[in-house]
Amino acid sequence: MTRSAFERLLRERILVLDGGLGTMIQRYKLTEQDYRGERFADFPGQLKGNNDLLNITRPDVLKEIHTQYMEAGADIITTNTFNANVISMADFGTQAYVGEINRAGARLAREAAAAYTARTAVRSGSLDPSVRPIRLLP
Repeated sequence: MTRSAFERLLRERILVLDGGLGTMIQRYKLTEQDYRGERFADFPGQLKGNNDLLNITRPDVLKEIHTQYMEAGADIITTNTFNANVISMADFGTQAYVGEINRAGARLAREAAAAYTARTAVRSGSLDPSVRPIRLLP
């Protein structure tokens, strides 16, 4: 969406933002293995609770959550990057992955939005306002 289209929407109506991603992630009751995935299987320390790392290890969960929010009526979805900064990631020893986590979070939100829009977009046609009578088909 272009900036001008976004500003027009803001003038026309209240836009609905998604809700908390962390609380939605909790509903999945993910295990330590879910947070690790294959890539971080041997990573030292606990990773469970590093919700931003799920952008890399469980992108399916994040796409599903984004879709749930859009289906509930959200106009705007946020990225799963609330703690994707060097200071917060240092708690898990994953600060070297901050850039990748942020890029993955943005990509997942965009992909979920594009898939949802492609699936739900309203398609319509129009007839020209001809001044001549139109013969309707039987």
